[in-house]
Amino acid sequence: MLKKWFEVKLWKRIFAALVAGVIVGLIWGEGAASIRWIGDIFVRLIRMLVVPLIFTTLVSGVVAMGDPKRLGSIGLKAFCLYLFTTAAAITIGLAMGAVLQPGANVDLAGAEARDLGPAVTLLERLYAIIPLNPVAALAEGNILAIIVFAILFGVGIVLAGDQAKILGDVFHAAAEAMLKVTFLVMELAPIGVFALIAWVAGTQGAATLLNVFTLAIAVYVGCALHMIIVHGGVIRFLANMPLMPFVRGAADPQLVAYSTSSSAATLPVTMAAAEENLGIRAPVRSSVLPLGATVNMDGTALYVGIVALFAAQAFGVPLSFSDYLIIGLTTTLVSIGTASVPSASLFLLAAVLEAIGVSGAQTAIVVGFILLFDRILDMMRTVINVTGDLAVATTVAKWESELDEDTYRKRPMI
Repeated sequence: MLKKWFEVKLWKRIFAALVAGVIVGLIWGEGAASIRWIGDIFVRLIRMLVVPLIFTTLVSGVVAMGDPKRLGSIGLKAFCLYLFTTAAAITIGLAMGAVLQPGANVDLAGAEARDLGPAVTLLERLYAIIPLNPVAALAEGNILAIIVFAILFGVGIVLAGDQAKILGDVFHAAAEAMLKVTFLVMELAPIGVFALIAWVAGTQGAATLLNVFTLAIAVYVGCALHMIIVHGGVIRFLANMPLMPFVRGAADPQLVAYSTSSSAATLPVTMAAAEENLGIRAPVRSSVLPLGATVNMDGTALYVGIVALFAAQAFGVPLSFSDYLIIGLTTTLVSIGTASVPSASLFLLAAVLEAIGVSGAQTAIVVGFILLFDRILDMMRTVINVTGDLAVATTVAKWESELDEDTYRKRPMI
């Protein structure tokens, strides 16, 4: 029996666990919170892998490039694509908000205001990229700082040549070992996903969504359209690759992203799927995916655009065409480098809403209203973040001749 279970492809096991979790959660109700600890343990396991996986694979990937100039080429192409998909996401979000009018006739009188705390300035974000103590950055899980240090360390190994060859080999071996550990942890994914989804469905189920039905529809439909039109278009027309292998290969990280609501927590699964399912080789996989987990926030951009219109409609704030442009530009800029954790996008609302004349007190009321059910919306936003990471990585890999097309076209192994 156990052997047959493991013979079933992982994404099918995770999907079955997700469906079962929804059913159990809706039936069990608040009692489903008693098994949340199982899902939390799974999340802790995969988060445990994030820092060592990023550091070892990124150093290994830079060493594998051989020429530091290639790093600039890969990074520039990836960053431009990430900006493109983010801009497309905010456009779709604004369109969904304008068409569906999720804030019309919404009563916010009973919402409890929530203080978002002090905003982080752009200058502070830039300072945080350069670690004063790389060891402390590793310990704190500061992803952008880890990326910067890992790149510099990898470049140093390349420039040292034969003197550092043994160190490069060590990082190649360490990266492979971390990927194997990731595969082991992923076998627990169905159990973790079941517990997390049961908890969400039991404590924030269908009754909660009825209060914001139109907003939920706008977010879910917008995310689906973004994946189909933008991510699908990137794969089909920019990478010139068939779409269905990508859809199959991205299923595992998408399902884990939906249950954890965290791009960073999903990163080990994303990297494993990129190698085993999509054939993205180390130089691109190890550099583009960690970068995407920190700067590519398609779901955040789309969601903040919808919620900005939701707030404006709820408070009767008239918006001109220039206001729409301001929302788009502000959201694109502030979404870069957003923390890859649940509900992080709510912390961007203050900057965006202030730009269109929504007061701080009104913003606090909107956040208090949305926070009650944000987890359910955040789950879908995280899915398109992760899908965007893989779409960009696949495209850059194709452009850089770092895509194993035989692996890409075959059925996924995990």
